[in-house]
Amino acid sequence: MTHAPSNGILAHSCKLPKSFRPANRFFLCRLAVLAALLTWVQPPSHALLLNDDVVETQTAKPDSTMKAIQDNSFLIEEAYNQESGVVQHISAFTRFWNSKDWAYTFTQEWPLPRRSRHQLSYTAFVLEPGEFAGLGAGFGDFMLNYRYQVLGNGEARVAFAPRLSLLLPSGDHNLGRGFGGVGVQANLPLSLALGRRWVTHLNAGTTFVPRARNAFHDRARATGYNVGQSVIWLAHPRVNLLVETAWTGSASVVGPGKTEFSHDLLVSPGIRWSFNFRDGLQIVPGLAVPVGVGPSAGERGLIIYVSFEHPLWRPHTR
Repeated sequence: MTHAPSNGILAHSCKLPKSFRPANRFFLCRLAVLAALLTWVQPPSHALLLNDDVVETQTAKPDSTMKAIQDNSFLIEEAYNQESGVVQHISAFTRFWNSKDWAYTFTQEWPLPRRSRHQLSYTAFVLEPGEFAGLGAGFGDFMLNYRYQVLGNGEARVAFAPRLSLLLPSGDHNLGRGFGGVGVQANLPLSLALGRRWVTHLNAGTTFVPRARNAFHDRARATGYNVGQSVIWLAHPRVNLLVETAWTGSASVVGPGKTEFSHDLLVSPGIRWSFNFRDGLQIVPGLAVPVGVGPSAGERGLIIYVSFEHPLWRPHTR
């Protein structure tokens, strides 16, 4: 329900080239029809509820079976911490065709028992930068994340939950899989409900690596920035259409004490839908087609997303 720091992923693992072929303009329309069918057609399992008009034949919790989607956007972080006792497992695969970059990320989020305003999580990366294509994939840098719900929650009109992350240099910087040094990342996600069917999320953040390293073992101070916004249409409690815009500015080490700054800008339409189970499990698949504009004009890609969210312990009640 909260964060997968995907904007940070793009900032340090994907360099965007300058060639472009337009994506199929009918792609998302077809996905919307598919998601609607997946949402309103009930599969054989009687434990799964996908229709508002289902007549209950067993004892079930209405709030779990009718749970709306409050999941992550794909490039933008939403400002909702996990509910007390609920754990989330997030997988995302990103592929850019022109640069040949691809990355897989796995994030697991844990609210602290009896302290749901506090949340811990980690993010692991497997990636292959296009400039090192043919040398195989490998692990990227590892992220340890802490978030504090300063304002609001998933039921509020306004929510704010800053995140602070520690970047551990587990990726091979010689093959473009990491910064080559310990770093920190901060992000400020703000979520606003604009009405019954519209929500927007805004991000501003920075990444700082005091001793980043390149393949020639040169070291320099590297600083990056990210800003972005997503607009989400709640077409149905279990079907969302969204458009995200994400800008990142990142520094690469080019010599001893020297860095080169580059800018990337993506606009990404997408869709996500959910399957809700009586035991509280929610599965959210999603697809998006990021397109480069401005400094990234020419790039195009695909994001495949899926999350599993389920209760692990009973929430503490006073």
